[in-house]
Amino acid sequence: MTEKNTSGRGQRDLRVRVKTAKGRKLSSTLWLERQLNDPYVQRAKREGFRGRAAFKILELDDKYAFLKPGSRVVDLGCAPGGWCQVAVERVNALGQRPNKPVGTVLGVDLQEVEPISGAEIHQLDFLADDADQMVKDWLGGSADVVMSDMAAASSGHKGTDHLRIIALCEAAAYFAFDVLEEGGTFVAKVLAGGTENELQVLLKKNFQKVANVKPPASRANSSEKFVVAMGYKGRQADV
Repeated sequence: MTEKNTSGRGQRDLRVRVKTAKGRKLSSTLWLERQLNDPYVQRAKREGFRGRAAFKILELDDKYAFLKPGSRVVDLGCAPGGWCQVAVERVNALGQRPNKPVGTVLGVDLQEVEPISGAEIHQLDFLADDADQMVKDWLGGSADVVMSDMAAASSGHKGTDHLRIIALCEAAAYFAFDVLEEGGTFVAKVLAGGTENELQVLLKKNFQKVANVKPPASRANSSEKFVVAMGYKGRQADV
């Protein structure tokens, strides 16, 4: 890796350049260079988060304040755990603020996830028939927040990937309908692509307010955005 010197001002461009390596694709080199120069990646390392995605949920919660002390939170597809780390602090799951109620953070994922202090992690397919009841049993009741940063495995085809993530988000929404307390919040990642209308109709039918937002931590060239659905009405009969 090299750093390019600048002339005339005694300064230098601190952007890290990654040299091409034998056997490494150009796309891999560009990805590595982007990661090394991403301020959110660097900040995540400094602050002990498991990934830059932690700042997306931080920024969303700063704006909409759904992670309250004492809340019960379910994080679907929680690997590697950055969203759980944020939730633990925000809902006071470790009881570090003695004058605030203590919350609960439950993370589920298809793969095994390294333990997170203050969070309960389970290896579970949330699409399994009894997953909603298992989650409520672990929580000791309904959830106040269901959140998802899940994305389907990339096919390399933009249209197909968009359809897959919308389907995954809809599945997460139906799961939320089963486990959320009335007044609860659902937060999920989607990809802009023109087929989100049915999802929007579904959420607006079941929540008092639905916001669509791209937090600053989302890369500018990414099509991802997030839906924040607040004020769960209780599952509607015709859903």
